[in-house]
Amino acid sequence: MTAAPSTAGEPITDKRQLVAYLEAGCKPRERWRIGTEHEKFVFRRRDLRRADYESGIRPLLEGLTRFGWKPVLENGNPIALSQGEASISLEPGGQLELSGAPLETIHQTCAEVGQHLKQVREVTEELGLGMLGMGFDPKWRRDEVPWMPKGRYKIMREYMPKRGKLGLDMMLRTCTVQVNLDFADEADMVRKFRASLALQPIATALFAASPFLEGKPTSYQSWRSHVWTDTDPDRCGMLPFVFEDGFGFERYVDWMLDVPMYFVYREGRYIDASGQSFRDFMDARLPALPGERPRMGDWTDHLTTAFPEVRLKRYLEMRGADGGPWDRLCALPALWVGLLYDAVALDEACVLVADWTAEDHAYLRREVPRQALRTRFRDRTVKEIAADVLAIAHRGLERRARADSCGEDETHFLAPLREIVESGRSPADRMLEDYERKWGGSVDPIFREYAY
Repeated sequence: MTAAPSTAGEPITDKRQLVAYLEAGCKPRERWRIGTEHEKFVFRRRDLRRADYESGIRPLLEGLTRFGWKPVLENGNPIALSQGEASISLEPGGQLELSGAPLETIHQTCAEVGQHLKQVREVTEELGLGMLGMGFDPKWRRDEVPWMPKGRYKIMREYMPKRGKLGLDMMLRTCTVQVNLDFADEADMVRKFRASLALQPIATALFAASPFLEGKPTSYQSWRSHVWTDTDPDRCGMLPFVFEDGFGFERYVDWMLDVPMYFVYREGRYIDASGQSFRDFMDARLPALPGERPRMGDWTDHLTTAFPEVRLKRYLEMRGADGGPWDRLCALPALWVGLLYDAVALDEACVLVADWTAEDHAYLRREVPRQALRTRFRDRTVKEIAADVLAIAHRGLERRARADSCGEDETHFLAPLREIVESGRSPADRMLEDYERKWGGSVDPIFREYAY
């Protein structure tokens, strides 16, 4: 969130208003865009500790204003920056997130990522800070990570431990890269949602880059992905209803109405509504605000408090990947654009997953964080399925034929993923090998070798 939520508009009294909000995201193909988001850990170079707000994050945000970014304040504190349709925001533990502008090509979104990293690097070098790209903080305990001064995080901090064991780890110690993509109409949304949700574990395997916990290897390739399995069952996971007959905007709204609320924003402050019902809110029976009905800003806020592997707003968010280095930040949108923005590729992706059952989806979601590409699925491995998925995405990008100024199309952005599949070694495998051989059983070199 980059600005104060809006409470303008007519009161919401009918579910149809909520369905209409999602339907308004439908766009003709020529208006489809690519929005890439990525998070990174900010640390102090002198001791590798995560940067606190006052001496690290706040000066970083203030320093970035030299590049034309405008501060967004909460209680007098800069907690985000905005520039056109792009924004920079803070996760609870000070993870810095770029939410990129909606752009037409992966060439443009990759250039945006590169410019952002250049700007942030200039400021962090002046402040003695660094930025780390991977899925989970490899070194520091939860109680060693500072909290950011955002009102919604205080409410979430108190509520999270009531619903899962690892929700605070999700808030403080994870980083991801995701891409947001458009749909033409409800039928197109449904096909894209189903294909991308089924294939999200394949992306998790390709991008697995979080094998460490508090300085030691875990038994997982993506500890970040595992954390989400014990965060909050009410708002996370693989959403089996997406694959059921009759799924569409209204069914997603029904699910969101059953996701417990976190907060309501009024007059510059967050009101704790954790565990309360948006349905009750629509009936003016919300305990936190008795007699008041929600506005559309309350609904858009509520949509951000669900964390499935694919999330629906007025676009679809792909959420299954660990954060990583610059080239993988560009590879993720290339993967999903190649699969979902070409009609033939989407058909092929849908055929690939057509007979996967709810049990298959649950199995892959459970096993891939641990085994990544080595996960056995039916009579194959996830590595073999990933090779098929990359081939479909490559052909999709070829058919898109979006060339840069040198005449090169978007397929080259898949190169890091092709190398991972051809080698059979995930990013986590490489980290673990270096930990044993080159780093002498220490994770400290990660802060140098994987820094932006």
